[in-house]
Amino acid sequence: MSALTRRSIMESFMKLLDERPLNKISVKDIVEACGINRNTFYYHFSDIPDLVDAIVKDEAHRIMQSHPGISSLEECIEAATKLMVDHKRAVLHIYNSPNREIYERYLLEICEYVVTVFIDGIAARKPICAEDRLAIVDAYKCECLGHIINWLNHGMSPELHERFLRVCELRRGMTEELFDRSRSDIT
Repeated sequence: MSALTRRSIMESFMKLLDERPLNKISVKDIVEACGINRNTFYYHFSDIPDLVDAIVKDEAHRIMQSHPGISSLEECIEAATKLMVDHKRAVLHIYNSPNREIYERYLLEICEYVVTVFIDGIAARKPICAEDRLAIVDAYKCECLGHIINWLNHGMSPELHERFLRVCELRRGMTEELFDRSRSDIT
């Protein structure tokens, strides 16, 4: 029952967040939408930023669980942005709020996860030295995060998203080339 109540609070909050900015939502609004009392809300969350943190953390974990294998950079971006597209207004309301840091922290975690899964998939077929693997993961993680931040800063413009996917398509095979260059360094 407690897990269902927690989930209900989160879902009610997301519905409200799809309608209005974060600073226009109060605990009172959430409990009324959810049909619970304030004490129940505070049993599960200390405040609204704690609720935002829990939602973003749960979604990050769900994304990571649902993508055990990733075969391209395009798939990395799609995995990291699917929820964002599904809840565009809510995401922009969180991103454009004082809770942006919470959101960016989990975005970085998601980007690191999906890029690591992608790179480790290639590493299973081609040897690479550990230092080069870390450097490639860091570079792609930052590129992925940078794209997403730029996309968010431009209101999740479909054109920017498509442009980045096109660059990923044009670069197809370059990751393997990085691995081939590293192979000569393996001892």
